[in-house]
Amino acid sequence: MFGSITAFFDRMVRRYLPDAFLFAIILTFIVFLLGIFFTGSSPVQMVEYWGGGFWDLLEFAMQMSLIVVTGYILANSPVIKKLINKISRLANTPGQAIFLVTFVAAIACLINYGFGLVVGALLAIHVAKRVPSVDYRLLMASAYSAFLLWHGGLSGSVPLKIATEDHFLADMIGVVPVTETLLSSFNLFIVGSLLITLPLLNRMLMRSTHSLGKIDPELLNLQANSIEEPEEEDAPKEDMTPAERLENSQIISIIVGALGLVFIIYHFVQNGLDLNINIVNFIFLFLGILFHRTPRRFLNSVTGAVKNAGGIIIQFPFYAGIMGMMVTSGLSKQMSMWFVDISTEFTLPLFTFISAGIVNFFVPSGGGQWAIQGPIMIPAALDLGVDSAKTAMAVAWGDAWTNMIQPFWALPLLAIAGLKVKDIMGFCVMVLFWSFIPISIGLLFF
Repeated sequence: MFGSITAFFDRMVRRYLPDAFLFAIILTFIVFLLGIFFTGSSPVQMVEYWGGGFWDLLEFAMQMSLIVVTGYILANSPVIKKLINKISRLANTPGQAIFLVTFVAAIACLINYGFGLVVGALLAIHVAKRVPSVDYRLLMASAYSAFLLWHGGLSGSVPLKIATEDHFLADMIGVVPVTETLLSSFNLFIVGSLLITLPLLNRMLMRSTHSLGKIDPELLNLQANSIEEPEEEDAPKEDMTPAERLENSQIISIIVGALGLVFIIYHFVQNGLDLNINIVNFIFLFLGILFHRTPRRFLNSVTGAVKNAGGIIIQFPFYAGIMGMMVTSGLSKQMSMWFVDISTEFTLPLFTFISAGIVNFFVPSGGGQWAIQGPIMIPAALDLGVDSAKTAMAVAWGDAWTNMIQPFWALPLLAIAGLKVKDIMGFCVMVLFWSFIPISIGLLFF
């Protein structure tokens, strides 16, 4: 029965779910119409809201593009290839492959979400190369399912935001330390439950893959070839021009890389374990420069990396436009208030979680979603006598939950994997259903 349900969702997704870009376009039309019918905004106003927000995610789009590019560059350096290859040797069967990729990617996502997306995708490619009988689509879906844990980890934007001084809700709830959010009993229960059960769940999903068809072997070969061990470099030419000597100089890479390492050390000394997206990109970039040894080898890797960022570059502005319509029209506030109105002291964390999951479908940004829902959910929590830290984490977990069926965050992984969103989302639907249980238990009873 379990396999039949999984096979059903996989068939439906592969048949009816369009490409990620068209998915963003369809969401744009849906929000446009919802804004007109439920907020009283005119079509002209909705177009104005859409265009006004279209470029609000440019910085974030660049950050995510660099996550893909710098992650690819670093992973294609000889040192990292050998490390990932050693980890991949722990898997010798399809079941072990699924379990290993899910668990390692989950740990990486708890450290940092961007880091986890890249590590999960690259490890999956290595493992697929070593265990070719594993279903490649399920393997990548397993890597992406680990992203579910990110908002309960060290890079969670909501708990980190309310733990800083002068955050925009400080007048209501003060500074909330991570001991009350990330290290709380309910969050540790949710994280621990998912960390244990997700690898087992994905392993169970293998029962359905025998009837779903395998991924095109040519695609798997193409992705695997991109991480082949490098051949020995040709000896440097003796008659190189001065420009060529600079391009092949290890000294330049060492100096530039050393400067980057100095700043990385300084950053952590000054800020503690502040592993934000910018410092992750910085680490990836300068380790890539060092590990490729010469500027020429580094730039050759860059050429292969940039082709993976196209989907992110073109789709993120459309999601920014959707956010503009949701926020400016008041549609996101209406969605949140409907759940507040039916909540009690006991049910508010659960309904906050569900409402955040719905809003995340249209506003897939943790920080952006907190800016929308925080001013609504926190006053409601205070009025009902509900713990504000748990309410904030309910928003955080709702934001993470529906990422399993929202392709926005899957774009970096899919770019590296060479897959389309419909290739993995059928499996992720099952993860969505299962994860509702431990998250709800943690929010209601801990």
